[in-house]
Amino acid sequence: MPGEGNLGDVKFILRNGVKMPAVGLGTYRIRNSEVLYRTVDYALEAGYRLFDTAAVYQNELFLGYALRKLLPKHGLTREDVFITTKLAPADLGGHLAADAFRKSSDNIGLDYIDLYLIHFPGAANINAQNPKNAELRVETWKEFIKLYDQGKAKAIGVSNFTIRHLTELIEATDVVPMVNQIEWHPHYHQDDMLQFCESHNIRIQAYCSFGGLAVSNNTLMEESIVREIYGRYKATPAQVLLAWSLQRGVAVIPKSLTPHRIKSNIQINFRLSQEDLLRLDSLGKANMKYAWDPHCIA
Repeated sequence: MPGEGNLGDVKFILRNGVKMPAVGLGTYRIRNSEVLYRTVDYALEAGYRLFDTAAVYQNELFLGYALRKLLPKHGLTREDVFITTKLAPADLGGHLAADAFRKSSDNIGLDYIDLYLIHFPGAANINAQNPKNAELRVETWKEFIKLYDQGKAKAIGVSNFTIRHLTELIEATDVVPMVNQIEWHPHYHQDDMLQFCESHNIRIQAYCSFGGLAVSNNTLMEESIVREIYGRYKATPAQVLLAWSLQRGVAVIPKSLTPHRIKSNIQINFRLSQEDLLRLDSLGKANMKYAWDPHCIA
């Protein structure tokens, strides 16, 4: 991590050399075309170049429309932005994955996707403990490898995978995911996962960077340690939490609909001290998880 400048301008280099912006805009639960259009407009103006969507978000079509209209407005081209989307659990499986990728690409209106992720290690409508889940994951990953080899996806990875799930994919195919997008914040961070991903050159990308804010739980944002730290740095609580992840080498995709928050979330012009990083680490003793848990998936 560079020592000077804005953390929001950093790019992480994936294992295949692809440069991925360290900060992107999440679009979870933005299912209104006009709202998403305005949000993308604000974000491009603020300097965002990575946009994260998924088939299950039901907004790929809206994002594609916004990009077609707004990239020229901001003097940008397709190559200037990094687009991530994800395969729905209902489409886990070889032939289903191929069809789902085509649908997502068509929805967004792109010739290629910058990063394509398996959204969850379990398949829809299959019991969590059913060993069929593991078979479908490997089948799907083999299809992802084909998409990558054909240049249709510039990078491929997974989301919500545990170390066991990652290990199974690697052992079955010898192809290591480039990204694992997981829940990651001071209340819930897995040091063993970070060590595993670093040793295999897998980039962790965090969601739920603000804890349970998406489900109206402000507990993390209101932690006394967070409040004390952001006051000293003259920053927002969100900026402190994002800086904590970025300084650990973890990419982030914060979501906001508010122009000034969208702007401040990518303008992180300070570095947390080692002491403050460790103090935020200590909040992990709470082990508070706010999103779906993949550990039960066979």
